[in-house]
Amino acid sequence: MSRLDRDEGSALVEFTWLAVLLMVPLVYVLIGLFQLQSAAFGVTEAARQAGRALARAEDCGAGMVRARAAAGLALRDQGIARGWTMPPPTGCPLVAGEPVTVQVAYVVQLPLVGRLFPEGRGGIPVRATHSAVVDRFREAP
Repeated sequence: MSRLDRDEGSALVEFTWLAVLLMVPLVYVLIGLFQLQSAAFGVTEAARQAGRALARAEDCGAGMVRARAAAGLALRDQGIARGWTMPPPTGCPLVAGEPVTVQVAYVVQLPLVGRLFPEGRGGIPVRATHSAVVDRFREAP
């Protein structure tokens, strides 16, 4: 038997290549899913906190300032500092007992893929909406 006919040590090499070929895409998908889950949780909590801040405000102007601050704080907790949007809420002017609806949106840029596409593309949009009832027993202006 010649030296070239033996397969000693080739199983380790084959296993290593197979592990690399399978693990790299798996890790990439998991990182993308973790980022997406974090953004979804952050956007949901931001919409909830913004709606609560707006519903307790004296008027829409002051309420929007509070709502943006509350949404920004909730999103920063999940590592989202910029790139999120919050369109004007529905339900302004604020009427006691009526609902006010806030929406927060963010585009999750996937790792590495986001660099291949122009700004705003190559990502997954995440959006949350929250409706809160304006307090009936709030302080009079």
